[in-house]
Amino acid sequence: MSDFPWGDLALNLAVSAAAVVVFIGVIMAAAIRLKNQSIIDIFWGPGFVVVAVVSYLMSMGSEGDDARRLVVLALTSVWGLRLGLYIGNRNRGHGEDRRYTSMMRQRKGALIPFLIRRIYGLQGFLILLVSVPVQFAMYQSQAIGVVGSIGIAIWLVGFTFEAVGDAQLKRFKADPANEGKVMDGGLWKYTRHPNYFGDACVWVGLFLLALGSPVGLITIVSPIVMTKLLVSYSGAAVLERGMKRRRGQAYEDYIARTSGFFPRPPRRLPATSTES
Repeated sequence: MSDFPWGDLALNLAVSAAAVVVFIGVIMAAAIRLKNQSIIDIFWGPGFVVVAVVSYLMSMGSEGDDARRLVVLALTSVWGLRLGLYIGNRNRGHGEDRRYTSMMRQRKGALIPFLIRRIYGLQGFLILLVSVPVQFAMYQSQAIGVVGSIGIAIWLVGFTFEAVGDAQLKRFKADPANEGKVMDGGLWKYTRHPNYFGDACVWVGLFLLALGSPVGLITIVSPIVMTKLLVSYSGAAVLERGMKRRRGQAYEDYIARTSGFFPRPPRRLPATSTES
């Protein structure tokens, strides 16, 4: 561990933090002007791209393995930009998400401190925390090797689940015949949240790419935090509460037969209507 360039990484972390502060600050200013705080969701993924680009540039001239650096930059950028484009397209023309509208009704005191405390400060901190493997990987001097190759494979599985799951859901919602129904086809037949499962796999893969040396084990915090967010906080837990209210028994039946996270064949249950 003494051979790891801790000083270079510390500088990288500081510059990445400064870049995220500027990035989030610009998004917050735009959101205030537009009176739509939910645009931060569009820039969640691209925020990681900012960190990846900064880290790649900061690590130029270091002893970090060039192939590893390029792969991590590419994988993070592809994931983050796809996610941002998908959410931006999905949210276009729908106004502010009800979650943020509800949050704004609870505001006490000045606007900007409230927004920093409740939305933007937290988002920025999480981007920096979850992106730690991306930053560590840029300074690992070892070739990608077996562990890194497994990480790339897991990333590919995750990206496929996330992208395909999102595309399937988009097509389902675009068909007026599906109004009031529960999406339970395609990947959604095997897990209630293929996009969230895929997201978690993406960050497990990037964590494995940070394991060029034992010091990379420190970055295990990233997939743990991301998975916890997806399952218990801002992801599945919030979504399913709303789905139960809107779809009632149809969604309860879907829960009973379909895995909540890890894909598996659906349980066999008596046939029930999927209409609300």
